[in-house]
Amino acid sequence: MKALVKYADESGALEVRDVPEPVLAPGTVIVRLHTVGVCGSDIHMWQNSQSKSSVGVLPVTLGHESAGTVTAVGDGVTGWSVGDRVVCETAASICGVCALCRAGRYNLCPQRQGYGLKRDGAMAEYMLAEPRVLHRIPDTVSFETAAMTEPFAVAYNCVVERAAVSPGDLVVVQGAGAIGILALQIALLRGAATTVVLGTSIDAGRLETAKQLGADHVLDVTREDPRELVASLHDGLGADLVVDATGVSAALQQSMELVRPAGAIAKVGWGPQPLGFTLDPLVKKAVTLYGCYSHTWNTWEKVLRLFADGKLDTDRVLGGLYPIERWEEAFTAMRQGVHVKSALRMEQP
Repeated sequence: MKALVKYADESGALEVRDVPEPVLAPGTVIVRLHTVGVCGSDIHMWQNSQSKSSVGVLPVTLGHESAGTVTAVGDGVTGWSVGDRVVCETAASICGVCALCRAGRYNLCPQRQGYGLKRDGAMAEYMLAEPRVLHRIPDTVSFETAAMTEPFAVAYNCVVERAAVSPGDLVVVQGAGAIGILALQIALLRGAATTVVLGTSIDAGRLETAKQLGADHVLDVTREDPRELVASLHDGLGADLVVDATGVSAALQQSMELVRPAGAIAKVGWGPQPLGFTLDPLVKKAVTLYGCYSHTWNTWEKVLRLFADGKLDTDRVLGGLYPIERWEEAFTAMRQGVHVKSALRMEQP
């Protein structure tokens, strides 16, 4: 089968290869992939600029934003049938017995193996999955929309489950990439009174998308100082919540400048760079800093329900669908800010 494989620990070491199809085992299912979203982490893997804490295996098939159809069911699997339309969580393997797994926080399991990093992922024709990662796609939800469940789940975890937005809040989102734009949508659903999305010159189109989705203010930080704007809003003390969705370590320094005393920062973007600045403002302002990572079963169910109810806009976010052979075009369109989100569509039998 065709698969997009990272084959070496160097920039550009990514290509479509013919690889063996996964073998059905007891307690597993095979999913035929239909649509797979491109994540910023996939682009970092392509450029070999991923966080050094993201240690994977090589070679590995990329992709973890999947939507497809069950095509085979292994012995011992109940509740799932051939033909079921599904999305798959990213935690391909967990230990299931550690304190975190037992507490339902398996996204933080020390033995977790994620698709596209330590387990072959979804940018392929078929993928092996344990039933615990499967969620049914509602009948009214397309594969294209369903493939965006994972990044919306990241955003939901960030602004609902970790740093909960309250009605009336001033929310600043750093970064106009996919997670930033999706966090904006979730914050608006939570009742944020005023929203600000920050980007750079490459984000002109994506900042316009943010405005179309309801952002009150968008700003290019290479041209304007966001501190002046934020100081002019609400009571002038700063943002109730700053969402760092940039993937640039230095953005945390700006977060500390923009957040109000006793406010919160939700850091969902990964950055491999060292900080090089003091964290004293966190102490002086008594700010809560939330690390936001991944998601769990309930997060996915909530997002799928919001899709089914038409509460989330994926049409403005998903800018292009590409066959797997055109993966580089899809990746480049996201990296250059042409799309908020690209996706690969697998050839169907």
